[in-house]
Amino acid sequence: MAADWLLIETFGGHRREPTVIAVGRSPRSMVPLRKILDRSPFLKDYLTLIARVVETGTSTETVTNVGQRRLIGRPLKTYGGHIHGVYAWMGRVHEEPPPQDPAGAWHVNITRHVSSRSDDLLRLYGTKAENWRNEHDLAELFAYGRLQTNSDESKALALIVNATPGTEHQATWTVKRDDGVRRAVNFACRCVEAPNDQGHIELVVRGITHDIGPAESVMAAPPAAPVLLAQQVVAAEAVPGRWRAIVDLRTMRLLRWLDDPPPRVAWKLDTPHKPAIHRRDLRTAVQMSDTLATSGHVRALLRLRTEDGEWVQMMVTAALMLLDQHTTAALVTLTMPDDDRVV
Repeated sequence: MAADWLLIETFGGHRREPTVIAVGRSPRSMVPLRKILDRSPFLKDYLTLIARVVETGTSTETVTNVGQRRLIGRPLKTYGGHIHGVYAWMGRVHEEPPPQDPAGAWHVNITRHVSSRSDDLLRLYGTKAENWRNEHDLAELFAYGRLQTNSDESKALALIVNATPGTEHQATWTVKRDDGVRRAVNFACRCVEAPNDQGHIELVVRGITHDIGPAESVMAAPPAAPVLLAQQVVAAEAVPGRWRAIVDLRTMRLLRWLDDPPPRVAWKLDTPHKPAIHRRDLRTAVQMSDTLATSGHVRALLRLRTEDGEWVQMMVTAALMLLDQHTTAALVTLTMPDDDRVV
């Protein structure tokens, strides 16, 4: 039987050497390659192969000088062409490798509040090619019920809020594909500093999502009923006319919706008009954020931009919530005031 593929991250950042995040379908916790190979004479061959795949961005195949082994490396590219990982396999010269399990690269640009999905990830999601959209607002990561998270979701959100270079996270969640099939996926990510096209440094979370089998067959995969931030958000049925969301207190940007988004309000990246609070209400919004840190609960009327570029006035109620013992956010509830006309 052919050896398994190694899935190796090449996120960069504070680590100098790529690490293994999966052997076949079995996740690994970013284990150094030398530990996985365990005194193998082929470590140098693997490292050379990985470096070549990252440099060229293309699949590479070599034959080792020692032991006459066939070594294959295949890149996992982001939308934009950065290499986030390498699939690597070694076998006898005339041996064929087993099929690869689907995996896709992605990144979240914290500085620009934008998430990006590779074509490979969209295939993993079962999205039809005509519906592919590679870039999204960060809040769309958790939208539409595609991701069914474990109790570590608050930790993942805290990583986004804190955005500290070198911070890592790895977990098994469930993906509900566009065809309704539920798959267990293991993802690994790391926050790094990266220069943009203008040479400015941005904070970026680089990641890989790896399909590890049917959700029902993987013990670690969340059940069909999702867990919403452990016990911090009380599970309740959606109430008409009420929309709950989690907001970053520091930037006042949307992290995720807990209910379906309200109609008309602009919040997606591809909306013709960018999400915004009316400039005359910005001072009130800042005061709400400052007051929330001490009072734990605030309420005010704010005008939010709509998809057609107008403004809608909404009652905004915010309560302080903990993502972890060091990170807070705002649990925001939006409702329509008695007069819900666009102003």
